Amino acid sequence: MADVANPSDEAGVDLSVVIPAYNEERRLRPTLDAIRAHLREDPDRWGTWELIVVDDGSTDGTAAVAAEAAAGEPRVRVVTGGGNHGKGHALRQGVLASTGRRVLLTDADLATPIDELDRLDKQLTADGGGAAIGSRAHPDARIEVRQLALREWLGRLGNRLIRLVAVDGIADTQCGFKLFDGERARAAFAGSRLDGWGIDVEILRFFRRSGWPVTEVPVRWAHQPGSKVRPLDYGRVLLELARLRAARPAPGSGPAGAAALPYLRRRTGLIYLRRRTDLIVGALFLLASFFLYKGLWADLDHAYLADAGSDQNQWEWFFRVTADNVIHLRNPLFTTLQNFPDGVNLMANTVMLGLSVPLTPVTLAFGPTVTWALVLTLGLAATALAWYWLFARRLVRGRWAAALGAALAAFAPPMMSHANAHPNFLVLFMIPVIIDRALRLCEGRRVVRDGVLLGLFATYQIFLGEEPLLLAVMGTLLFALSYAAVDRERARAAARPLLRGLGWALLVCLPLVAVPLYWQFFGPQSYHSVLHGDGAGNSPLAFLEYSGRALFGDEATADRLAMNRTEQNAFYGWPLIALAFGIGLWLWRLAVVRALAFTAVAAALLSLGPKIRIPLTDVVLTGPWRILAHQPLFESVIESRVAMICAPALGALVALAADRRAEERGPGLGGAALEQRRRLRLVAYAALAAALLPIVPTPLPVRERPDVPAFIADGTYRRYVGEGETVVPVPVPDPGNAEALHWQSASGLGFSVPGGYFNGPWGEERMGIYGAPARYTSNLLRGVRYSGQVPVIDAKWRAQARYDLAFWKAGVVVLGPQPNDAALYETLEKLLGGPGKRVGGAWIWDLPPTG
Repeated sequence: MADVANPSDEAGVDLSVVIPAYNEERRLRPTLDAIRAHLREDPDRWGTWELIVVDDGSTDGTAAVAAEAAAGEPRVRVVTGGGNHGKGHALRQGVLASTGRRVLLTDADLATPIDELDRLDKQLTADGGGAAIGSRAHPDARIEVRQLALREWLGRLGNRLIRLVAVDGIADTQCGFKLFDGERARAAFAGSRLDGWGIDVEILRFFRRSGWPVTEVPVRWAHQPGSKVRPLDYGRVLLELARLRAARPAPGSGPAGAAALPYLRRRTGLIYLRRRTDLIVGALFLLASFFLYKGLWADLDHAYLADAGSDQNQWEWFFRVTADNVIHLRNPLFTTLQNFPDGVNLMANTVMLGLSVPLTPVTLAFGPTVTWALVLTLGLAATALAWYWLFARRLVRGRWAAALGAALAAFAPPMMSHANAHPNFLVLFMIPVIIDRALRLCEGRRVVRDGVLLGLFATYQIFLGEEPLLLAVMGTLLFALSYAAVDRERARAAARPLLRGLGWALLVCLPLVAVPLYWQFFGPQSYHSVLHGDGAGNSPLAFLEYSGRALFGDEATADRLAMNRTEQNAFYGWPLIALAFGIGLWLWRLAVVRALAFTAVAAALLSLGPKIRIPLTDVVLTGPWRILAHQPLFESVIESRVAMICAPALGALVALAADRRAEERGPGLGGAALEQRRRLRLVAYAALAAALLPIVPTPLPVRERPDVPAFIADGTYRRYVGEGETVVPVPVPDPGNAEALHWQSASGLGFSVPGGYFNGPWGEERMGIYGAPARYTSNLLRGVRYSGQVPVIDAKWRAQARYDLAFWKAGVVVLGPQPNDAALYETLEKLLGGPGKRVGGAWIWDLPPTG
């Protein structure tokens, strides 16, 4: 910041007038003349004054006009900051350069005439300091020249949102005519962060929190041509307010008077350090996520996550079909592109509409594989950052302790298992946000607003993943009940606002999700529960071992203890379990530690399933999950996944332990006592490293995915498929072999297929199963694919094949390159009564048109 012209004498200035100016060469000189004339008219009232023009990087003659005025009037000062940074930055420069007992802010267009200063001055005197701000929304205000209707509407909408989000009770925060107590204004601007139009809200919010009076004063106002406020600026204000809301409030009610400035300078330095730490932590999480998926990013055209099974094909298909439904304005909750002719209930499958819909442009422009990679990589980093934000805001003081706990919560072994195939269980950034909003409800400050936001957040999470939300509710309930048992007084105080807020959340959420949920549970191809079979619970040994992809892990051991490599839902390792036990004993006096410990233990017990087999014995006990196993919603949950609740609980315990060790610096200690404290701290850090290092995840392996046959990729299939007909891949797609879904998503979804990989109904009871109900022909071909044996094909089998192909409305049968393709070819040749034709790298059988 540089001053030019003649600075005023800093001693005894009564009034400082600050004018931010950007490209105002035409309007600035009349404004300066009007202000000087008004102040000179009554020297006894206004006393000594200074007029500060802040040139915010103007590209016209603004600086020359201001310098010319300053040359003729010593009380005019010009401040330049170099470059256009925004109104907030200019005001901050001007206020911090001021010395007056009172500071007036006014715009260069003087939309509020300078003689309205009299009203503000009287009000500020009556209030004894604080802020008197011009208001166009006051009933007594006079609007002499109105803005365009759109600007007025955006202004009213913006002010309503501002009242909702930041400064309730102030009808017009954006009027550019404000009078402040000088020292308090300099204190507020010293601690401000925003550089744009949102600076007004930030300053008024600071005054409110500091207990300083803020009064709206009706003024005359006239819209001036050439306004620098554009319609998009209202959106920028709201973005700045989002940043403002994300900042943690200063402790206490706020400083007052001249003592505020040094306090705020210290606090500004602390905020800077925190923000820098936040950026570093976020960058580290993003780098870690890219490191884990480096194999996928290295070759997006051919890389396939090795442990994904058929899930990568399924998810890429989900992203592609959602994009197709969006651009063609079709029902996003249903499709017949799989499981033709019955179709698939997309709402009853985890298509993650909350991401697949907004990422439609990415999917269409770059393909579903890019969307898949982005969702996994950025979603994992965002989840870690969300847990970091929650822990830093609610649990610990140290940023690095919060980062350590968040890393465990997001990169824990169960999460890395799902990172292979299940983005709905990996991308959980809304869960910490929902938890934080529930905690705000317990504080009872703005119950309606927080309840409404909680309802909106829950709605969005439903469109990201319902089962993770159910597990989050379970974990939150376990924590809340245990915390209430420990601290009953606080629980009683929180109960009423929490219940009220939950009521508001339901009022918001239920209407928004009523139709999608009705479609999910009662629409076409809906089902009642999903069969997972026996053994879906965790073994107690799974909590003590390492996962297959952990640094110290062993795939063979993990495979014996899990359903598959995408369902290794425990595997925290015995060192971390032992560390958590030790932290619990050490910090047991803290109510939050007791609640976290109970939550982790209860979730672990529930995840063992309805029957718990004691390792190395024949003893089988009834598990607590039996109570929930057949209840609505819970009957479809894979019970081993309940152990995922342990990840954030353990992360919180680790964050608390790391924070306590960092805080125990031992002021005043010396000699042997200080040396002992240092040794204990080193032992604690060594214990953390010993518990966490073995479960550090390693990069997820990839394999090369098969190429799409040219018959499909170049669109040749279109010559063989009529209106309403399907392509029948061999074998018919199922959860074990869904390569045909990749054919569809890679070729623009130009054809439907029978079978597929999805959840759908089976039988009269509509029990949920994976894939389509089997047909004789699909079973026959699947058996040949995996056995390599050609069965005896007689007239009955050929008749059955004709019947099934007619049901599927088959236009062409396609056999692509694959293991045992010779046996499949021979089977098809006998089944369809003739040889196939080699076209575009595949064997095809062109079928007669379906009638």
